[in-house]
Amino acid sequence: MNHRFAQFFFAFSLIINFLSLKLLPAFRQFLSKTLDFLQMDSFFLFSDSIDEDSLYGTRSIKSLSDLDPEKLYLVDHRWWNEARESMFREVEGDLYGTSCGLSADFESEIVLDMRRCNGEEEGVSGREYALVSEWMFYRALKWHYDLKNVQNIVSIEDNKADLFFLQVRLSISPTNDSLVVRISEKDNEFRAFNKSCEIFSVNNTGLLKIWDFSGQITNLFLQGRMSPGNSGLVNDEISLELQVFGLSRDITHKENGMTVDSNTELNVNGHSDKVNPHVRFGQHTSSVNESYNLGLTGLYNLGNTCFMNSAIQCLAHTPQLVDYFLGDFRKDLNFENPLGMNGKLALAFGDLIRQLWTPGVTSVGPRDFRSRLVDFAPQFDGYNQHDSQEFLAFLLDGLHEDLNRVKIKPYNEIKDVDGIPDKEVANEHWRNHLARNDSIIVDMCQGQYRSTLICPLCKKHSVTFDPFLYLSLPLPSTTMRAMTLTVLTTDGSTLPVPVTVTVPKFGKFKDLIQALSTACLLRDDETLLVAEIYNNCILHFLDKPADSLELVRDHDTLVAYRLPKDQDSLPLVVFTHCHLEESNGHGGPPLRRFGIPLVARIPERSDGFELHKKFLQLLDPFVMPEEFSSDSLDNCSVSIADQDTKMDDVADDVGDDVVIEDVSNIDDVTIKSSVDETFHFSLEKQGISQVRSKIVMDEPLLIPETRRISILVSWPEEMLKRYDTCILNRLPETGGLPLAANDPPESVSLYKCLEAFLKEEPLGPEDMWYCPKCKEHRQASKKLDLWRLPEILIIHLKRFSYNHFLKDKLETFVDFPIVDFDLSNYTVHKDCQSSIHYKLYAVSNHYGGMGGGHYTAFAQCGEQWYEFNDSQVFSVSEDQIKTSAAYVLFYKRV
Repeated sequence: MNHRFAQFFFAFSLIINFLSLKLLPAFRQFLSKTLDFLQMDSFFLFSDSIDEDSLYGTRSIKSLSDLDPEKLYLVDHRWWNEARESMFREVEGDLYGTSCGLSADFESEIVLDMRRCNGEEEGVSGREYALVSEWMFYRALKWHYDLKNVQNIVSIEDNKADLFFLQVRLSISPTNDSLVVRISEKDNEFRAFNKSCEIFSVNNTGLLKIWDFSGQITNLFLQGRMSPGNSGLVNDEISLELQVFGLSRDITHKENGMTVDSNTELNVNGHSDKVNPHVRFGQHTSSVNESYNLGLTGLYNLGNTCFMNSAIQCLAHTPQLVDYFLGDFRKDLNFENPLGMNGKLALAFGDLIRQLWTPGVTSVGPRDFRSRLVDFAPQFDGYNQHDSQEFLAFLLDGLHEDLNRVKIKPYNEIKDVDGIPDKEVANEHWRNHLARNDSIIVDMCQGQYRSTLICPLCKKHSVTFDPFLYLSLPLPSTTMRAMTLTVLTTDGSTLPVPVTVTVPKFGKFKDLIQALSTACLLRDDETLLVAEIYNNCILHFLDKPADSLELVRDHDTLVAYRLPKDQDSLPLVVFTHCHLEESNGHGGPPLRRFGIPLVARIPERSDGFELHKKFLQLLDPFVMPEEFSSDSLDNCSVSIADQDTKMDDVADDVGDDVVIEDVSNIDDVTIKSSVDETFHFSLEKQGISQVRSKIVMDEPLLIPETRRISILVSWPEEMLKRYDTCILNRLPETGGLPLAANDPPESVSLYKCLEAFLKEEPLGPEDMWYCPKCKEHRQASKKLDLWRLPEILIIHLKRFSYNHFLKDKLETFVDFPIVDFDLSNYTVHKDCQSSIHYKLYAVSNHYGGMGGGHYTAFAQCGEQWYEFNDSQVFSVSEDQIKTSAAYVLFYKRV
């Protein structure tokens, strides 16, 4: 379907282009609009229409000479000179006296004869224009825009600038030593040609002054030939696209006998009908005053590219970055960097920034930029949703490598820094870093932090200083979770008690132990051992404090055993309960498990009598009064019968410490003993060959290497009547009691997030550090400190969490400062900082959950905040900036 449409569109384009040369100018104007509309919207139907040669997609670039010359702009000289006097004093221009008239052969052709003047500048009055390069134009445009925001100049609604282009033909006249410029009606849109007639005042016999600050016109005279890189050489003529800005407005006021300062108005409502199909002009979606709409340009969503649009809008409103890419950034392109992208990513990004800051543009389709991006980062191809922070990190790193001013990176040897002050070490590390990395990204976004590792045994300190591009701050887990556990004693003093505690949803097991210890009034001589129960058997012990609580699901069942601290070295015995029922006719009597396993410490070389004694001690709280024993039996018969999972079904579900006895190994004597009035104890299977169906009472127990003994206890009918097994079977689920629904929304301050990032924490077992003093790998503690702060501070809020089981997003509201983000209490070295106060200017937002969602951006233009939602732009108030969707924060130093 897409290929058929592409073929139709190609044929239609050929027909239209042929007819447009023959038809009337007015009808050509209509066809031009129609063709541009089709070119623009066809992008949404298929991607093959992208010009592969645009932005040097298939070309190898080895030097600046391989790049096409920048576009040439014709602007009012006074408008340009005001910006030049402020920013470009070193930029000199050549003056050309220009005569204007109509061609003797064709009335519909304007001829300009430009002769170089050697005299000095004679002021800026009269008809004086300037030819400037693209980067000069955009920097001047931005300078005027910033000046208006500072001075709060009110625009004149009738005074509107205009931006359009003219197709001109250039040739050199050897006899007159002049440059001949021809502007033909047939080469241009009808309205543009009429404007050029009025701008150049073809009926005026006076000379026109044109200053060349671009150097392109001067090069034609000096070389005596056509400039390389231009196309369309026909009969010693070259074709050039000339952008004209801000000159049509003078015509209207001259006709009305008015003189208006050329700086009064920056907004552009008029536009060429032959627009770039990547750019759409028209009425802006914002209700803001039209004279201040520079930079308020939306980005079309190309199919789940809101993540890209959000990050780009934040960068497109970073003042230093905008000024850089609107300027002559080409001089910094690094075509030799093997880590870069041959300068193509920087060229594509610079072109996109200029489109976003073009007057009168309301929306841009960033498909050329995306096309170049996916050439180097295929992960961003297709229509899948991506993370705006991951995209931002890749883009900034790619721009740095493309613009790295260091062509040959020196080798820096790591020196021994023991005994050297931190300030000297930090400065040395920073100099080494700058010797290999020198770009606008480093100048603007990179800072430095101090990392300290401490050995837990010898207390050896290791200090390093590393650069950072952004800070990824964890959200202190204010999202709480209620967990219910059953607490049991191991001395038989009390019955099991369910205890509900509130813990951080994304906390660690150590948080659970701490909360549980407080809730059950744990004594100083006691410790807790938590286990997960599955099918009335201990599945595993939760004895790793650093494990995440996310591993525990709401329907899991947990128990906590109170054990004496002074007996930690003694063997641990686990009693699992079962009941022998009548034979089901399938080869053996079924054993049915029930109740919560009981745990205790036993002395070394304990025998069967000691084991039996300890078990009876644990059961002491469950002894039933005689008057309730029969009723209790009736009530609990169903409860025990419900535990219908057979013993042989669990062997694969339990851990190494819990192995259920194989029923086929129980002989007739064992079956008979199970109906006696005493308990029957069996060692659970420790291996394939060793199975004991009965524990000999006067023989010592064999202690396994795990120091954990698993005992299977068979309950006779008489014991089921004597003890209250209903209590033993009560085991609530962990998530049985959720938090109250009317709890206030959880929030955390950005400063708390920063404190969580900087606090000292032990390294994980997988990140062991080799201690040079101990000569062994140690689980050291790590402490981060902010040392050197960047001009632009990017903060990533870690809302998304991932593990082997699930993905989740934190909806915590982060209260971040807008006007004054004070880092004086979080920076250890303040001497090298020009300022440690920051102001927010942009936010990348993510709405929704892990399975989808949508990205938008807030950005500040002048003193007004705006929301950028793909192609839509709306003004918002400052109090609307803080939301729980804030994901990446952009701060600038003040």
